[in-house]
Amino acid sequence: MYDVIVIGGGPSGLMAAISASEHGCKVLLVDKGDKLGRKLAISGGGRCNVTNRMDEKELIAHIPGNGRFMHSPFSIFNNEDIIEFFEKLGIKLKEEDRGRMFPVNDKASTVVETLLQKAQDLKVQMWTNTPVKDVLYDEGKAVGIKLSNGKVINSKAVIIAVGGKSVPYTGSTGDGYPWAKNAGHTITDLFPTEVPLTSHEPFIKKKLLQGLSLRDVELSVINPKGKTVIQHEGDMLFTHFGISGPIALRCSQYVVKALKKFAVNQIEMNIDLFPHKSGEMIFQELIKIGKECEKKSIKNCLKGYIPDRLLVFFLEKVEIDGSGTFANVSNEKIRHLAMLIKKFSFTVNGTLSIEKAFVTGGGVSVKEIYPKTMQSKLMSGLYFCGEVLDIHGYTGGYNITVAFSTGYTAGKGAAESVLGSS
Repeated sequence: MYDVIVIGGGPSGLMAAISASEHGCKVLLVDKGDKLGRKLAISGGGRCNVTNRMDEKELIAHIPGNGRFMHSPFSIFNNEDIIEFFEKLGIKLKEEDRGRMFPVNDKASTVVETLLQKAQDLKVQMWTNTPVKDVLYDEGKAVGIKLSNGKVINSKAVIIAVGGKSVPYTGSTGDGYPWAKNAGHTITDLFPTEVPLTSHEPFIKKKLLQGLSLRDVELSVINPKGKTVIQHEGDMLFTHFGISGPIALRCSQYVVKALKKFAVNQIEMNIDLFPHKSGEMIFQELIKIGKECEKKSIKNCLKGYIPDRLLVFFLEKVEIDGSGTFANVSNEKIRHLAMLIKKFSFTVNGTLSIEKAFVTGGGVSVKEIYPKTMQSKLMSGLYFCGEVLDIHGYTGGYNITVAFSTGYTAGKGAAESVLGSS
């Protein structure tokens, strides 16, 4: 008989098992895959973005999906605790742009190996290739699990940490939702978030800008009423199917929600190449450049002002001959070019599938979870942590922070409940 069974060996499950064991419990961790920590191993482009160092208010602002729920778990185990946890285990961390924390050696594998070693040292039993068929409930309490081979394993508490539906090859295939439903839980609508956006625009279909990346631009989502829903500043990329890169991923959930809310099949987006300059400033700069190099071709004059491929594309759009000189171009056309640089509008029609998303939106409703312990309000002895919950953040270390924080909180909550009642 185990005190606590943890289902799922991702970031939240490993942290839950370590936490429950540290707090004095006999713990079994089961995972259907042949390897633990698979999602951790590919996170941060294989470098493992273990957390983000922003202050709590900023952190929560970067978790648009039910971030406020995280106040309690963060009061128990926050981003600074995560940093201290890894540094105590001998993993030195470094801070990069926008607060992202990585191991100094840039190897996610080190993070995974260190967590597994820690769990081993704490005598956590870890079983791989062990698919779970059911979580067992009896008289309003979680009492154990039934494996796919029919074997029943009893425990005093069960922690579900199986992830969502994104990146399924790591083992996240939505297994946790039926178990939660059987306990009476609500599963909110699942949707892809932090996912590239698709577009039917002719310039996308013709691959005119494919592979072009833009730095420090602003991307906005505009709803059918013309209102700006959200805007993000940073880097993005044109692809053969649409747009990708950090700010496109951050805008994706707002595109998904606007398509659904307004029952439309496309949503407008704007790119502002110079978010810190006004349209008038850009116009004056173009006029000045034009005066300084009257003899040269427009294409050469404006080389480096914006990326070359975008310049050629924009000049065509406003019907300016790039091989001509500024002397032959009206101010009105130059103003049009300035407006396009300030606000390039195009439409997107959706996203890649939830399986291609970095993060799953939706999940087990947080209204039915005690935030200080991660225990179910509907079934005693049942705990949830990580992406199976309806909590999602932007990329940049926010989701993994949620996973580690809720995992640690669930492990501690389960241990205190089990040992308090035994």
